[in-house]
Amino acid sequence: MLATSRASPSLRLFSATIHSFSLRPNSNTASSIRSHVVRCHFFSSTAARMAPPKSAYGFLDFVNGSPTPYHAVATSAALFEKAGFKLIRERDNWASVVQPGGKYYLTRNGSSIVAFAVGGKWKPGNPIGMIGAHTDSPCLRVKPASKKSAHGFQQVGVELYGGGLWHTWFDRDLSVAGRVLVKDGDGNFVQKLVKVDKPILRVPTLAIHLHRQSNFDPNKEDEMLPILGLMEKELNKPAEAAAPESATEEAEADFQPLKAMTDRHHSQFLSVVASAAGISSASDIVDFELILYDTQPSCLGGLNDEFIFSARLDNLNMTYCSVMGLINSVSSESTLDNDTSIRLVSCFDHEEIGSLSAHGADSNLLPAILRRLSVIPSLNADSTETTPVSETAFEQTLATSFLVSADMAHSVHPNYAGKYEANHRPEMNKGTVIKVNANQRYATNSPGIVLLQEVAKRAKVPLQVFVVRNDSPCGSTIGPMLSAKLGVRTLDLGNPQLSMHSIRETGGSWDVEHAIGLFKGFLETYGELEAKIFID
Repeated sequence: MLATSRASPSLRLFSATIHSFSLRPNSNTASSIRSHVVRCHFFSSTAARMAPPKSAYGFLDFVNGSPTPYHAVATSAALFEKAGFKLIRERDNWASVVQPGGKYYLTRNGSSIVAFAVGGKWKPGNPIGMIGAHTDSPCLRVKPASKKSAHGFQQVGVELYGGGLWHTWFDRDLSVAGRVLVKDGDGNFVQKLVKVDKPILRVPTLAIHLHRQSNFDPNKEDEMLPILGLMEKELNKPAEAAAPESATEEAEADFQPLKAMTDRHHSQFLSVVASAAGISSASDIVDFELILYDTQPSCLGGLNDEFIFSARLDNLNMTYCSVMGLINSVSSESTLDNDTSIRLVSCFDHEEIGSLSAHGADSNLLPAILRRLSVIPSLNADSTETTPVSETAFEQTLATSFLVSADMAHSVHPNYAGKYEANHRPEMNKGTVIKVNANQRYATNSPGIVLLQEVAKRAKVPLQVFVVRNDSPCGSTIGPMLSAKLGVRTLDLGNPQLSMHSIRETGGSWDVEHAIGLFKGFLETYGELEAKIFID
């Protein structure tokens, strides 16, 4: 549910001004009223021209519903289902399922998702236009044994995930979300998504009176423990079940290789999680993966709603734009029917920690899917007979394909402009940023820039370019690793933002529209443009 008013700031100002007249009976001159109304009408017209696009509100719904990678994948899957994409599974045979003209998606681990649409004129070995993003963000994760207490407080042990600006997690209203594994009536273990919608956790700062420090650098193990409640409540709560009455009963109980969940976590905490997951009893939880998140909803801000104030812009902003770019590219069946390529979007987990996992970008996920897609047979126009598949179809597809690595970029910071290279200071709402690095922290090169410029020209969306200063470190993305793994031409880009890796980041509301338009244009036209920009 979108937790922000969609009325423009000027409309709210107009309402507030009219309301002020009713509170000020002495302000009754006609000239005074006319002056206020004209001024408000002027602001209203300006805001109408500056109103953010619908896609910005769509992103707010997406990010507010996606506090974890598991939720981001589920939310993306729902968007694909609504757009007519069919769920397939890696473990199944695709030979009789995936066909030219079809739209499909699959997931791995519930935290990575790949979706693709096969052009109606596809032939084995033809190119695949790809966009890669990631679903994870720096966060705090609940430890496998999280039960802690000190000086009357219940606390929860957490593990730091990724490279966050950890001081921003202090004094925020936090809760938990993620997935729980439960055993159903048939003895199967099933996954349930959970999101506790109320703030139950907080990492409190130390009062300045007790420690006047110039730099805030807390110890990550001892001083970043969230408080959950008071021990008094835990001690006084009624017991859920009586302990075994005898040694015989205890011996007959089921053997547990690990300590029980109630021994590893606070029982009240488990009860809250079970209730949010729709589980009748906390004892049904076999295990979980829970992530802390800020309960303050993402929203639009700034005088004309030109900003997005949000958690997880890096990189759910690019995830959403990639998903919607693919969906919008197939909204007209005729464009897909006449396409000779495959349009693909892949959103991976674990980018923030290096991508080396079974479902990260440095896994076999994308290579395995591309290998299967490269040999999809095409149908002859005049018969149902299939065209023979070359033994080198996979290698041919890789040689002609292109990957857009979509990960957020840095906007120029008005208070720290000296940290940016003088000729490369991207601005918000001025377009998606092409990222270049001579040391291959980004995989961009000139042919890729030429390609993206042509796409952007046709889509009528602006682009910017970014290079880091020589005396500054440079982050990296999934682009270089996938480019090396696949031998596929690659370009790195992303929407500009401030406060990257903070619990609360800032982006541009219009840049959502820019990126969706760019990705739609890339996926629609790559099959045509590929042969025009050929560098062997």
